[in-house]
Amino acid sequence: MTDLEAVTDWVSGYVRAWNSNDREEIGGLFAQDAVYYPAPYDEPWRGRAAIVRQWLARRDEPGETAFTWHPVTVGPDLSVVQGVTVYPDRVYSNLWLIRLDTVGQCREFTEWWMRQPGR
Repeated sequence: MTDLEAVTDWVSGYVRAWNSNDREEIGGLFAQDAVYYPAPYDEPWRGRAAIVRQWLARRDEPGETAFTWHPVTVGPDLSVVQGVTVYPDRVYSNLWLIRLDTVGQCREFTEWWMRQPGR
């Protein structure tokens, strides 16, 4: 599997989990000792259980969003994805830093989202 295929599979899984809020789908995305950085100055979520717990505490309702993305750079250690998340009443630009392990689970994820002005 190429690095791009691995990232594409992971992002597709993330979007499925985003729309299902299923604990198993969310947890399956992340390594047991993964670290999730939800915003530039927020404390990271450490470990799969904490990631699932925090995700569900801040979940969107299924079908509430539409997400499009494209890779900025893809490599064996780090991939960068740029996306757009559309809610009914607002739109966000997203920048994701993704570090996958050898089995395709994320070991470190940084998610920065910025609301687009006037949207």
